Formats: sequence, structure tokens, C-alpha cells
Amino acid sequence: MARVAAMEAEWLETDGLGGFASGTVSGIRTRRYHALLLASRTPPTDRFVLVNGLDAWLTGGQCPVPLCAHRYAPDVLHPRGDRWVESFVREPWPTWTYRLPDRTRVQHEVFVPRGRPMVVLSWRLLTGRKGVGLSVRPLLSVRDYHATHHENPSFNASSERRGDAVVWRPYYGVPSISARSNGVYRDALEWYRRFLYAEEVRRGLDAIEDLASPGHFEFDLSAGEAWMILSADTPREPGTNGEPTLEELRRDERARRGALGTGLAASAQSYIVSRGLSKSIIAGYPWFTDWGRDTFISLRGLCLATGRLEEARSILGEWSRFVVDGMLPNRFPDAGTQPEYHSVDAALWFVQAAWEFLEAAGRARLGLEPGEEASLRSAVRRVVAGHLRGTRHGVRATEDGLLAAGERGTSLTWMDARVDGRAITPRVGKPVEVQALWINALRTASEMEPKDAKLDAAWRRALSSFRERFWDPERGMLHDAVDADHAPGTADSSLRPNQVFAVGGLRWSLLEPEQAARVVEVVERELWTPMGLRTLGPREPGYRGRFEGGPLERDTAYHNGTAWPWLLGPFVEAWVRVRGGTAEAKREARERFVEPLLRNAEAGGLGHIAEVADGDAPHRAGGCPFQAWSVGELLRLDRVVLADDSHVAPWAT
Repeated sequence: MARVAAMEAEWLETDGLGGFASGTVSGIRTRRYHALLLASRTPPTDRFVLVNGLDAWLTGGQCPVPLCAHRYAPDVLHPRGDRWVESFVREPWPTWTYRLPDRTRVQHEVFVPRGRPMVVLSWRLLTGRKGVGLSVRPLLSVRDYHATHHENPSFNASSERRGDAVVWRPYYGVPSISARSNGVYRDALEWYRRFLYAEEVRRGLDAIEDLASPGHFEFDLSAGEAWMILSADTPREPGTNGEPTLEELRRDERARRGALGTGLAASAQSYIVSRGLSKSIIAGYPWFTDWGRDTFISLRGLCLATGRLEEARSILGEWSRFVVDGMLPNRFPDAGTQPEYHSVDAALWFVQAAWEFLEAAGRARLGLEPGEEASLRSAVRRVVAGHLRGTRHGVRATEDGLLAAGERGTSLTWMDARVDGRAITPRVGKPVEVQALWINALRTASEMEPKDAKLDAAWRRALSSFRERFWDPERGMLHDAVDADHAPGTADSSLRPNQVFAVGGLRWSLLEPEQAARVVEVVERELWTPMGLRTLGPREPGYRGRFEGGPLERDTAYHNGTAWPWLLGPFVEAWVRVRGGTAEAKREARERFVEPLLRNAEAGGLGHIAEVADGDAPHRAGGCPFQAWSVGELLRLDRVVLADDSHVAPWAT
């Protein structure tokens, strides 16, 4: 990568509780979400930015030298500590080496321990003269992580001593912040005004913030390593009480991370978080929480493909408790209010993930607790029964066996962007990927209940209707939806990637081999990009090739041309399947589709894969820089679909 791109690249450290630290290689905060201490009050939601960053300077020479960089409005960079960055590595955790004009070299490390709302910071003099000091000012906001903070007289800058820690509680009713260090602290309030966040400007959102620094820490770098441990009084994982030393934290984290491996497999752990006494999956950082559909799509790669069966077991068990009327929530709101049941496919993806987990648990001889398997099977039955009966938002099985969904103004599929309450791609009726999920769910339930002739008949009827009603012989592909807006006999023939799920990404393909091959051909020719599949063909009305601008512009483009890396999973599986699943097909697919994405992926989130990319070249990454299902589907491709010993999933007959 060019130096400018590399310096703008983002790093991420997560605590497994919903909290995280993130920033850029340059040190310049470009998002309101970039922070060193960002913690969850009710893991993994209700998150607060506590410590946004630091103002750090080397002292002891003729003039101080910055080890930090900030951008202020209207567009002023000061100071320019980014100029002294000699190198940056992200493993085992973000580490910078600064080389100053007098050849002094300083190493700076940042890491977040697992299970603790905490960030560990250290500075070490590698080479240089004696008498080098370090002055550090924490920059605080203590606000909701979606908001911004501004100077006000209510900010309480006073500190108190709690053992060896300095503690601040700037506002009543919000988490307090403690700082342990080997430095000397002095109260001295300073306001830093009008920080400018460039990414928020590009997104058309509030981009200016004031931060308060209640005081400063002074260290003697010549005498040895300087360190600071910032933590919040928010929940921790059980068994992580106490205040371990820097050496203990560093040793334990190095060992834990060493066991995770490297690359995407190590990054997968970032998305697995605590929810009560169980686990869940964060859809993406920095702004998503745990979403139903994202959780079950991601789980297959993040957990099953990487052997994290205990986490998968906990996640599925936790979510299965929320089956209501055959549906599962698509979202747990940040405010801790009731779950939102507004997804037609979350519960159907749960069925797919539950089946794959039970298969994996059987192969691994994982000893399930009494009733665990029965509970999952019961949840699957309740999902299918609820849909057959009819449930919320017009979701119901119709006479042809297919699944209708949606009401005016709703957006129940994964293409769920809304602007001012208006669905951009409503897809009301019978969307193609929903039918693929539904027929797979029916057949899975039928296998679980082999004596239930009605279930067997239901999936066979639905499959027959699907093949009859969705094929568009003129274009050699599948309609995106039939009975559009619940008008019988109509079809939406927009060229979208959703049809690929009828061939790949699920347990069974729904098409005959010849039709499946034609679908894959059309999708590859019109929708494939090196960063994933476009959500709309570039020659279709309404195509938008750039994901940019304010919320209206971005949400309009979100599913109308923007490319999504996660869709590479079902597409590549379909591509390999129509070629017989041979070793040669797998090798070609890896070289042709997977490696180009991996080469370009880190332009956004280092060690991860972004949420979306422009549909038009050069396919710039955008959206969430750290996205669970993007990472999960690439892991599933690498370790399952394209593995040497994997087999071709069966054709539906």
C-alpha cells in the first residue's frame, strides 16, 4: 500500500464484551468511534466512549517532540507526530516505532485484554540520549459512542485516588475511568476544541468534537518503560477480577493470542462477545451490535470453520431462547429495550447454522449436555411451524408452498436499508434467497422428523413451485422475487446476487445443473468484482456504483450496486459446485476470486475485511471497516468450501 493509504488504515482491539479500542496507523482520529477506552455497560450494548485519545510528547530536549497527531477544524493537522512513524505492526497487537530527527527511537504499544474493559499502553526508549521524558494527557469525552462531545461547565475534572489509581467521573450516572501508571499525575484541566473527524465528514455526519483533559502524567523514559492502564467500572467476564500487573497482562494476552493463530482466524475472535452468561456475535465494528441474521451467517465461518464449537454452542443456545411465533430478533437495541422482530430470514439462517453445528459437533464428538440437542431441534421445529402457520409482518407459507413476506413500508430481507422510514429495496412478496432458505429449512426439519409426511410434502411442493416460478428463460437467470408486492403472477426481474443462494451457500442447491451453471455465469459476468458481488447489475435502472455521500446517498446505493464481500461465500461455493467440486475447480476459485479480495481487503480494517466496497472500479472499501460476515464467509471458503477434503453438497432432487 502507498504510505498515505497505509497511514489511514485502521486497527482494532476488542475486549470480548462489546467494547474496543481503535484508530489509524497515523494516530489521527478520523471517526467519532476512534477511542482508546470504549466500554459496554450492558455487554455487548450500551457503549460509551470514555478516553478518546492521548496528547503525548517527548520532553527533556530543547523543545518537546510529539508522539501524537490530531486534526482540527477547518482542516489543520497539529501536532505532526505521524511524521516520525518509522514502522507499524499489528501483531500480536498494535505497535509503533517512532524515529525522531535526532535518531531517538521510541516504541509504543496498545492492547486490550480479553474480558476486561481496559486498554494497556506502554512506551519504551529504544535508542537515544539520557534525560528523555514523556508527558501524556488523556483526552476524555464520556459519551454515547454514536454521539459527539462539546465543551460544557458540567464536566467534572476533579480526580480521586483509589489505591494506586487516579479515578475520574466527569458526569453523574456514567462509567468512571481509572488510570494506573508508573508516572506522576497532576490535575490541570485543559479543553481541546474542535477536533475534526474526516470520515464523519465524508459520511455527512456531525464531525466536530471538544475533548477535556483533566490532567497530565509525567514519565522518565530514560529510567525504563512507561506504562498506563486505563479501565472502566463496567462489567467484566467472570474470573477476571483483580488488578493484574503489566507483566501479567502482557504475558497472558501474548499466550492467548498465540493460540489463535494468525490472519483472519485470529481476527475472528474479535466478533465473539459476551451476552449475559452466554455468547453472541457483533455484526461489525465500530457501530454495529449483535444482529440475528449477521450472527447466524457469520457463525458458520467464525466458529464452525475455526473449531470454536463451544462458542457456537453458547451462541445458538442463547439465541434459541428468543424464538417467538417462529421468528428470531434481527436486533437487540443499544438502549436495552425489547428485541426487534423485523427480519424474514434471521430465523431461517438460524436453522442452517443449527444444522451445521449439530453436524460439526457430531464429527468432533462434542459432548452436548442432556437436552441441548433436543432444545436446538425444538427451536428448528418452532421456526418452521411458525412460518407454516403464518407469523408477523405477513410472513406465511402460501398455497404454492413458497414463503411470502412483507407489508407496505417494511424491509425484512438482508437488503434492509431505509431512509426516513422508507424502505429503499422493500422486496415485498417472495424474494428468491428467502425461498432458498425456506426450502432448505423445510428439508432440514423433514430430516429431523422423518415420520412427518407433511414436512416432506411441504419441501417437495415448495421446490417444485420454485423451479416453475423463478426461472426467467429469456435472461437465463432467476427472478429476484415473484408475486411482487403480493400481486399474484408478477415478478421482479432485477439482476441481483440473491439468486446465487439457490445454487451455493446453503445445504442444498435448488436448480438442475444446467440452470445452476447459467445462474453462476450471469452472476460472474455482471455482478462479480474483486471485492465481492454487486447488489445490482450495472446495466439495471437505479444502479449506483459509488457508496459515498451523506446517509441518503449511501443508503440509496447500499443495495443498488454496492459490492459486498460476504456474498463471495455463496458465489464461490456455487461456482465450484457447478464444476463438480473438483480439486482443480477449488484451486482456480481460490486464485480467481479469494486471493484478489484478500490482497485488497486491508485497505480498510487491518487484519479484517470491510462491510462493502464501491461497485465501480477501483472498488474502494467502505462502510464498516471490520465486518463479521465478511470475515466469516472468507474463513468458511478457506477452511470448508475450498478445503482439499471437502465434498460437493448434494443437489436437491
